[in-house]
This record gives sequence, structure tokens and C-alpha cells, in this order.
Amino acid sequence: MTGTLYLVPNLLGVCAPADVLPARTIALAQRLSHFVVETPKVARAFLKTLSPERVISEIEMIACEPDAEAQAQCTAWLLAGMDVGVISDAGCPGMADPGAAFAGVAHRIGATVVPLVGPSSVLLGLMASGFDGQHFAFHGYLPSKPVDRDATLKQLERSVLSARSTQVFIETPYRNAPLLQAITQNVNGNIALCVAQNLASENELIVSKPLSTWTAADQARFATKAPTLFLLGVTQTTRS
Repeated sequence: MTGTLYLVPNLLGVCAPADVLPARTIALAQRLSHFVVETPKVARAFLKTLSPERVISEIEMIACEPDAEAQAQCTAWLLAGMDVGVISDAGCPGMADPGAAFAGVAHRIGATVVPLVGPSSVLLGLMASGFDGQHFAFHGYLPSKPVDRDATLKQLERSVLSARSTQVFIETPYRNAPLLQAITQNVNGNIALCVAQNLASENELIVSKPLSTWTAADQARFATKAPTLFLLGVTQTTRS
């Protein structure tokens, strides 16, 4: 009998696990002894906050990359009847990280896949934005080169204006300020921008309003190197 693959949500920032993770998620993560993780150091730090049943050094853990090696190990564990957890560096596995590949591995061999409840920056940002939550696209990271990034922002602008669909993306924290500046310079001012920083953790900050009303002071509030979600969309005030 194959083991079960559990997709274990990580914290999005500094907070007590019990504040954002259900008891079932914590209990299952505490008992697991085999994990596929995005970054071992980050995963160990997260597991320590959960007070696992085993000593951290006794937990078997393999990084998601290199892909072939990690997928082979995950397959071997599951076929041996061992339950396996998948942990991202932040939030839910499979969202803008390598976790989805391991759900695919489990499905191919007929293992049960169980997504555990926990914080998702994409869903939390959508909830708080005031934008359309029925029609949206998550793009992960935008291109790092300014020319390509600006061209992509123009494409997202067209999607908002033509289909009214919410466009969601993230950025490496140290590029938050340049991205914000690029958004204000390249995107139609009638479109609304929501910036959500440190979601579900300490110092959470969310601002959502038309780009035409964003000021230099607003941008400066998000210049810190913190995990940040960006959303372009249409609110009730900009729809009329």
C-alpha cells in the first residue's frame, strides 16, 4: 500500500503557527518523518516551530532540486508505504514553487494526495483587494529585465481593461521598489493597484486604490525588503 503525500503550508512570515494553521495541519506535520522541501534550512526552521514528535536531525528530508533525484526519492518513499510531506519556503506548496511536480508524482503511482489548509498569499491578497475574485490569473514572478518587465505590465494592463480580470504577481523582496515604480509609470491610472505585504504575519500592510491616486509616500511604505503580493484590477469605484 502506498503512502500519502501531504502538501503542508508553511508560514508566510513571523507569527505563531497556531494563529494561521489549523490544528489538523499542525498535527499531521508533527508526525511526518519524510519530507520533500524547497529549502532544507527553511523547512527545518518551520518544523521546529511546530514542536515535531521526532528530533529534527532524525527527520529525512530532500530538496526539490535536482528534480529527477528528488522525484525518485519521493516515489520510493511513497511506494514503501511512507507518508511524505511537501513544504515550500512560504505558503502553500505548488504555488510559484516546485511543489506541484511531487503531487504529479504521487498521482502517477496512485498515491493519495492531501492538500492541508494554511495561508495562501494569492487567496488572501484577492480577498483583501476588493477586485474580481472569480476571474483572475496568477503570473508568479515577472521578468527581471526592465524592458521585458514593462512589456509584461502592458499585457496585464490589457487583460484588466478588456476582460476585467484581476492580475496577480509577486517579486523578489529587494526589487519591490523598482517594480512599484514601473507599475505606476506603465499601467493605466484608472486601473487599481493592491499591494499586500507580510500577509498573515507581523507588520501586515495592505493598500488598494486606483493607480492615479498612488503617491511617492505610498510607494515608500512598501520599499522594505518584505514578502509582497501585487494585484492589478477593477474595484467598484473604478468600474463606473
